[in-house]
Amino acid sequence: MRLRSVGARLTFWYAGILCVTLLILGGIAYILLAYTLAHDMDAALDGVAKVSAEQTRAEGRAFFPRDVDELFRHYFGFSPLNPSLELFDTRGRPGSTRPGSPAARLPLSPKALHDALRGIPTYETIDGAGPYPFRVLTMPVIKDGRVTDLVRVGISLENVFQTRRRFLWILGAVLPFGLLLASVGGWVLARRALKPVATMTQAARRISGEHLAERVQETGAGDELDRLAQTLNDMFGRLDDFLRQTRQFSADAAHELQTPLTIIKGEIEVALRSPRSPQEYQEVLASSLEEIDRISSLVAGLLLLARADRGVLRLDLKPLALPELLEEVGAQMRLLAENHGVSLDYGIVEPAAIQGDREHFRRLLLNLIDNAIKYTPAGGRVTLSLRCDGEFAHLSVSDTGMGLTEDEQKQIFHRFYRAAEARSQSGGGAGLGLSIAQSIAAVHGGRIEVESAPGQGSTFTVSLPAECNPAITASS
Repeated sequence: MRLRSVGARLTFWYAGILCVTLLILGGIAYILLAYTLAHDMDAALDGVAKVSAEQTRAEGRAFFPRDVDELFRHYFGFSPLNPSLELFDTRGRPGSTRPGSPAARLPLSPKALHDALRGIPTYETIDGAGPYPFRVLTMPVIKDGRVTDLVRVGISLENVFQTRRRFLWILGAVLPFGLLLASVGGWVLARRALKPVATMTQAARRISGEHLAERVQETGAGDELDRLAQTLNDMFGRLDDFLRQTRQFSADAAHELQTPLTIIKGEIEVALRSPRSPQEYQEVLASSLEEIDRISSLVAGLLLLARADRGVLRLDLKPLALPELLEEVGAQMRLLAENHGVSLDYGIVEPAAIQGDREHFRRLLLNLIDNAIKYTPAGGRVTLSLRCDGEFAHLSVSDTGMGLTEDEQKQIFHRFYRAAEARSQSGGGAGLGLSIAQSIAAVHGGRIEVESAPGQGSTFTVSLPAECNPAITASS
């Protein structure tokens, strides 16, 4: 079954990891417990065997303490079950044996006898003396450099087995209980930790295209959830700006298209109300054609901007000599400048070449110069200049026109935006020229910057990656 809740998945993984961790730690603890018990038992057997061997060597005969249980209790720390204490000669024949010792029924093993005769004590675990195995230590009694007797000390492993069994029972009982508590705690913590996410989800559901001004509430903790809320709020902010611009763009586009269409419709309706002379019909058609050209220019600009936005604007990149193109466009726009009573001059023009699309870049220059002439009063001046600093060419169009405020400079490249004074002038464009120029500069890897002040004119500078002082004249 697939867990759809993040809290359930976190709890499941937390409980699973905890279970594996507890099993590993329990296994390690069990191994350490078994090792410790075995080590302590062997050390206690060694102590009992050494005391018995020393007493046998001192007395020269089989010797057993009066209270064997007390001897075992001294070294083991408790009264062990079925303690065994035996004495053998060097041939392995039993001598003295503690009465009732279960180990007395077990013969001395050949390995223990062989090692004892070599002076080596031997530890063994022997089965068959009862329901539990016996742990036995066979130690030689050495006197005057030779082995005289063998002492065998043993104890039942019943206590060890029971201790390990109790440990496993305790571990088996504690593990499920611990996992249950950990799972419940993990579930509570997961729900508490994910509560802000649920709040964000509800807030995000309330936010729609009509209510993008709302924002997801931040917790103020500065953690990952706050960063998520900030990211969502930033996204909603961008969506809000985009939708607002889209609505404004649609409204402005509809308005710009409606005006010429209304003019065309009105002129045609007037012409059809009564018979007209051929000259009057020709004037109506000429006026309609002008409006159609205006619509075509607007649609072409919108298509160019749409293609630039999608990154599919086609470019025919070739070496392009900027001074030659600047001179060509300046000569073309000189007549328009004269008609407005504006002088069109050249400033410093340095040689520079770029890889660019001639027609698109020509349109960029036409838009900038057309704006400069259109919004410069009669008697003003428009200056074209070109500088190159080694890696970039800076093409500037300066005018002595009305200038722009700081707020207008921030919005001047928005589509359909026109400054207040520009909107008051008749014959103004649709407000797409600078947007188109900026898009063309961007697809060529450049940018447009503006410097302006109200009443002091404006300077638009196009900066593009270029080759300064090219050895070969770029193709025109």
